[in-house]
Amino acid sequence: MAIIAPSLLSANFLQLKDDCDMLNKSQADWFHLDVMDGRFVPNISFGPMLVEFFRKATTKICDVHLMIEEPGNYAEAFKKAGADILTVHIEACPHLHRNIQQIKSLGMQAGVAVNPHTPISLLKDVLKDIDLVCLMSVNPGFGGQLFIPNTIQKIKQLRTMIDEQSLNVKIEIDGGVTEQNAQQIIAAGADVLVAGSTVFKSSNPIATIANLKSM
Repeated sequence: MAIIAPSLLSANFLQLKDDCDMLNKSQADWFHLDVMDGRFVPNISFGPMLVEFFRKATTKICDVHLMIEEPGNYAEAFKKAGADILTVHIEACPHLHRNIQQIKSLGMQAGVAVNPHTPISLLKDVLKDIDLVCLMSVNPGFGGQLFIPNTIQKIKQLRTMIDEQSLNVKIEIDGGVTEQNAQQIIAAGADVLVAGSTVFKSSNPIATIANLKSM
């Protein structure tokens, strides 16, 4: 059964408390929190202060996805804000192993995100050191984009790499996840579904989450 991680980037920021309460009542497993700096991606979202508010609003896992340059400068701040999982982009980390070590030393689970154009093979030397791979199934920066079909092949390739080494590494899919393609994504080997617009633009978000959870 997949882990469902609604992305709060798609929530209504004028009624965040209501949306957090809804997620707490739902079958959602994690809060997915997208941090954007306007440099690594062409958009700005929020930083540690808002993550701290989300942390106070839930007992569920806070899955923080850093789409930022120089993430090592902010790891301690996100730990203090309450992140349980901290994911950095392979493309933003010239010394990725150092970033992973830093995240682990702070007591968080470490994730590595991979953009659509980046080969999975680049994870080979760090896969055993991390807890999660976030495969971007859209180009990062904005919600509401369409799923990139080639992601299915990347999921299968990554699933094989993980299983061949008997590693406990979750595969998270971020971008364009819908009720129509979720089953195919899970069948390819994904463990975690990030769903933003699909959940928050639904007429019945709790039912949508339950449907995704049942797949």
